[in-house]
Amino acid sequence: MEIQARLLEYKFHVMITIIVIVVLSALVYAAPRILDILAYFWPLFASTAAFLAMAITSGGFQQLSDEATGEGIMDYVAGRPEDFH
Repeated sequence: MEIQARLLEYKFHVMITIIVIVVLSALVYAAPRILDILAYFWPLFASTAAFLAMAITSGGFQQLSDEATGEGIMDYVAGRPEDFH
């Protein structure tokens, strides 16, 4: 009887584990294949790669800004606007 009493303590743990396993296996079974996902999103991936390649080859985005790298945004986030210095 002691074993059954010990098992009843873990009844909810076992049920939750079984439910999680069933849900995860159903998701794996019903999920689309990775090639299907790549075939659907390839224009997005290609345009993002082209944009990044153009940004890197043209010197990045830093040339568009007059301030040093990240100083202005760091002051803004830290709550220290330049007017109060």
